[in-house]
Amino acid sequence: MGRGTNLVADADADIRDVVAFKPGTAGHTVLVAQEGSEALGTARERELHLAILDVRMPGPTGVEVCRRLRHEPATARLPVTLRTALAEENEVEAGFQAGADDCITKPFSPREVGSRVQAVLSRSRS
Repeated sequence: MGRGTNLVADADADIRDVVAFKPGTAGHTVLVAQEGSEALGTARERELHLAILDVRMPGPTGVEVCRRLRHEPATARLPVTLRTALAEENEVEAGFQAGADDCITKPFSPREVGSRVQAVLSRSRS
Protein backbone atom coordinates (compact mmCIF):
# COMPACT_ATOMS: atom_id res chain seq x y z
CA MET A 1 0.00 0.00 0.00
CA GLY A 2 1.32 3.44 -0.92
CA ARG A 3 2.01 6.21 1.52
CA GLY A 4 0.25 8.94 -0.38
CA THR A 5 0.59 10.92 -3.55
CA ASN A 6 3.31 13.49 -4.10
CA LEU A 7 3.66 15.98 -6.93
CA VAL A 8 7.08 16.86 -8.35
CA ALA A 9 7.00 19.89 -10.66
CA ASP A 10 10.15 20.86 -12.53
CA ALA A 11 10.88 21.76 -16.16
CA ASP A 12 14.05 19.62 -16.15
CA ALA A 13 13.19 15.92 -16.62
CA ASP A 14 16.48 14.75 -15.07
CA ILE A 15 15.88 16.77 -11.90
CA ARG A 16 12.25 15.57 -11.75
CA ASP A 17 13.54 11.99 -11.86
CA VAL A 18 16.10 12.58 -9.09
CA VAL A 19 13.58 14.37 -6.86
CA ALA A 20 10.91 11.71 -7.44
CA PHE A 21 13.24 8.74 -6.95
CA LYS A 22 13.45 8.44 -3.15
CA PRO A 23 9.76 9.15 -2.40
CA GLY A 24 8.86 6.62 -5.12
CA THR A 25 11.04 3.92 -3.58
CA ALA A 26 9.53 4.71 -0.16
CA GLY A 27 6.06 3.74 -1.43
CA HIS A 28 4.70 7.15 -2.39
CA THR A 29 2.89 7.59 -5.68
CA VAL A 30 4.69 10.36 -7.56
CA LEU A 31 2.98 12.52 -10.17
CA VAL A 32 5.04 14.91 -12.29
CA ALA A 33 4.44 18.28 -13.91
CA GLN A 34 6.67 20.26 -16.26
CA GLU A 35 5.38 23.75 -15.51
CA GLY A 36 3.36 25.79 -13.05
CA SER A 37 -0.10 25.65 -14.59
CA GLU A 38 0.16 21.87 -14.91
CA ALA A 39 1.22 21.68 -11.24
CA LEU A 40 -1.77 23.82 -10.19
CA GLY A 41 -4.16 21.68 -12.22
CA THR A 42 -2.83 18.48 -10.68
CA ALA A 43 -3.05 19.93 -7.16
CA ARG A 44 -6.65 20.98 -7.77
CA GLU A 45 -7.70 17.66 -9.33
CA ARG A 46 -5.88 15.12 -7.16
CA GLU A 47 -5.64 14.54 -3.44
CA LEU A 48 -1.98 15.18 -2.74
CA HIS A 49 0.07 14.67 0.40
CA LEU A 50 2.99 16.87 -0.69
CA ALA A 51 4.04 19.13 -3.57
CA ILE A 52 7.70 19.68 -4.50
CA LEU A 53 7.93 22.71 -6.78
CA ASP A 54 10.83 24.22 -8.72
CA VAL A 55 11.16 27.89 -7.85
CA ARG A 56 11.95 28.81 -11.47
CA MET A 57 9.67 26.53 -13.46
CA PRO A 58 7.82 28.12 -16.40
CA GLY A 59 4.20 29.20 -16.17
CA PRO A 60 3.51 30.42 -12.72
CA THR A 61 6.77 29.92 -10.78
CA GLY A 62 6.95 27.56 -7.82
CA VAL A 63 6.58 30.53 -5.47
CA GLU A 64 3.44 31.69 -7.28
CA VAL A 65 2.00 28.16 -7.34
CA CYS A 66 2.62 27.91 -3.59
CA ARG A 67 0.91 31.26 -3.01
CA ARG A 68 -2.13 30.21 -5.06
CA LEU A 69 -2.35 26.85 -3.28
CA ARG A 70 -2.36 28.61 0.10
CA HIS A 71 -5.28 30.82 -1.00
CA GLU A 72 -7.52 27.95 -2.08
CA PRO A 73 -9.42 26.18 0.72
CA ALA A 74 -8.96 22.70 -0.82
CA THR A 75 -5.15 23.05 -0.98
CA ALA A 76 -4.38 25.57 1.78
CA ARG A 77 -2.92 22.90 4.09
CA LEU A 78 -1.04 20.94 1.42
CA PRO A 79 2.63 20.68 2.48
CA VAL A 80 4.83 22.43 -0.09
CA THR A 81 8.57 22.06 -0.54
CA LEU A 82 10.40 24.32 -2.96
CA ARG A 83 13.47 23.25 -4.96
CA THR A 84 16.01 25.86 -5.93
CA ALA A 85 19.62 26.64 -6.75
CA LEU A 86 21.71 27.87 -3.85
CA ALA A 87 22.21 31.30 -5.47
CA GLU A 88 18.47 32.04 -5.39
CA GLU A 89 18.35 33.13 -1.74
CA ASN A 90 15.82 35.92 -2.35
CA GLU A 91 13.51 33.43 -4.05
CA VAL A 92 13.81 31.07 -1.08
CA GLU A 93 12.75 33.90 1.20
CA ALA A 94 9.84 34.73 -1.12
CA GLY A 95 8.86 31.05 -1.06
CA PHE A 96 8.69 30.93 2.71
CA GLN A 97 6.68 34.17 2.70
CA ALA A 98 4.29 32.51 0.23
CA GLY A 99 3.77 29.65 2.69
CA ALA A 100 6.32 26.98 1.73
CA ASP A 101 7.09 24.41 4.42
CA ASP A 102 10.65 23.61 3.32
CA CYS A 103 13.22 24.30 0.63
CA ILE A 104 15.70 21.93 -1.00
CA THR A 105 18.72 23.65 -2.51
CA LYS A 106 21.11 22.30 -5.13
CA PRO A 107 23.23 20.33 -4.91
CA PHE A 108 21.11 17.68 -3.21
CA SER A 109 21.04 13.90 -3.07
CA PRO A 110 18.08 11.54 -3.39
CA ARG A 111 18.66 10.61 0.28
CA GLU A 112 18.30 14.26 1.33
CA VAL A 113 15.09 14.55 -0.69
CA GLY A 114 13.72 11.43 1.01
CA SER A 115 14.60 12.73 4.48
CA ARG A 116 13.06 16.13 3.80
CA VAL A 117 9.88 14.59 2.39
CA GLN A 118 9.50 12.44 5.51
CA ALA A 119 10.15 15.41 7.80
CA VAL A 120 7.59 17.65 6.08
CA LEU A 121 4.98 14.88 6.02
CA SER A 122 5.58 14.11 9.72
CA ARG A 123 5.14 17.77 10.65
CA SER A 124 1.97 18.05 8.56
CA ARG A 125 0.38 15.08 10.36
CA SER A 126 0.93 16.58 13.82
